[in-house]
Order: sequence, then C-alpha cells, then structure tokens
Amino acid sequence: MYKISKEFHFSASHILTGLPEGHPCGRLHGHNYIFIMELESNRLNDYGFVKDYRDLDNVKNWIDTVLDHRHLNDIFDFQPSAENIARYIFDLFIVDIPELKRVYVKETEKTIASYGI
Repeated sequence: MYKISKEFHFSASHILTGLPEGHPCGRLHGHNYIFIMELESNRLNDYGFVKDYRDLDNVKNWIDTVLDHRHLNDIFDFQPSAENIARYIFDLFIVDIPELKRVYVKETEKTIASYGI
C-alpha cells in the first residue's frame, strides 16, 4: 500500500456551544489550524504517484476562500469541533479524490482529530 499526505494551514475562530459554563471553548477563540489529507493506493499512476500533489490545488483554493480568517460558526451549520470539521472535509473531497483515506485536523500542537475510512 502506498501512502502520501499533504498538509494545509488556515486561521479561523469559533465558539463551541452547549459546553459546561466556564469551559474555555465556549468563548470566542481562534486557532491556527493544520489539516492533513492522507491518500492511499495499491498502485501508482503512470507518473509513479499515488496522486500528483498539484492535483490538490483545489483543496488549498477552497481553504483560502472558505475557511481562512473566517468565523467557522458562520460557515458551518454544525458544531465546529475538530472532529466535525475533519468529517466535513473528508465528505466534501472524497468524491473528487477517491484515494483519500483520512483527514486530520489539528487545533494545537498537542491535539488532533481525524475522520476517514
């Protein structure tokens, strides 16, 4: 099995609702997010790639226009936790990137959530 990954960065704010009173994530705050797409294939294409990284430029463009320097509660109609964002991104891009196996979302250097198959 061949595996590659690509890392993307964006900055955004959010508020997580329904948390116990005083929980810091219940206040407006932001993160310098990192999300990683992991792709897998049993075979390489004619160029020797799982996927040409340039074929992921549409992902970077989507991040820059939809997520970067935005308030995520205004973008998503769900609780914008790292777990939910990972699933949303996975579901959004799996159609165009069939090699996609997992999406990781990091809010901090020490925390990571993922979704995939």
